Amino acid sequence: MILVVGATGQLGGLIAHRLLERGEPVRILTRAGSSFDALAAPGAQTVTGDLKDRGSLEEACSGVGAVITTANSAARGGEDNVETVDRGGNRNLVEAAARAGVRRFVFTSALGADPDSPVPFLRAKGETEALVRGSGMAWTVLSPNVFMDVWVPAVVGGPALAGQPVTLVGSASRRHSFVAVPDVVAYAVTAVERPEAEGQTLVIGGAAPVSWREVVAEFEVQLDRELPVRTVEAGAPVPGLPEMMSQLLAAQDTYDSPIDMTGLAAAYGVPPTPLSDFVRGFLAANPRPAP
Repeated sequence: MILVVGATGQLGGLIAHRLLERGEPVRILTRAGSSFDALAAPGAQTVTGDLKDRGSLEEACSGVGAVITTANSAARGGEDNVETVDRGGNRNLVEAAARAGVRRFVFTSALGADPDSPVPFLRAKGETEALVRGSGMAWTVLSPNVFMDVWVPAVVGGPALAGQPVTLVGSASRRHSFVAVPDVVAYAVTAVERPEAEGQTLVIGGAAPVSWREVVAEFEVQLDRELPVRTVEAGAPVPGLPEMMSQLLAAQDTYDSPIDMTGLAAAYGVPPTPLSDFVRGFLAANPRPAP
């Protein structure tokens, strides 16, 4: 049995679907009131619980051979935040899994995660990585760079299609290997079964590093029009984005994160998705404003 935590989110849901398609027995952790019919219908076993509730996690991990977790606080609010979910909640999950005798644990972290990071989200991820490595379970850490599917629509795609200015932070010239969510899904599903993935941190990027200004340029090419762009200083809020995303955008403007995917892509059979393909798919799936 494979327990997927975060299955009601985009990444976790796709992982659960992929496992079910492969005929794997899947259990998903669901919070009260969450929608899970799309996974229950094809055969996922559901268990109600919450990362903040240690008891519910022990029940969820009972009889489980592997855990894949993608859960985070990014799209939540209120009591669900970096401290309660990404730090305390993940600690609860790792400890519950270890106590239940779970053999394999796949943790979705983030590039730049570090227990000493000044960014709370990355600091919590780094602390959890350390817990996973010292848990006694066979572990794999997925360390993806910036998710195209989350960040590109939020920062550029949404405003562009709404006819609003795109807001960039700082110079927006630092280059990062944006990665598509389906690529990370493929690594997660493969990692849970491959012995060579045990005890490994898989750093995952896209086809080529690009800057936020190059992301804007790609939209301009495919939309065949110029986009209005405004910039704000690092630390300033970005309209329409939660504070955590504004913080991470400011952090992204302080470093470059190119990732050579040649070796990893060949070893796991996952060709990285180019930005141009992602933008093309995004525009095809979303209506464009009238000229």
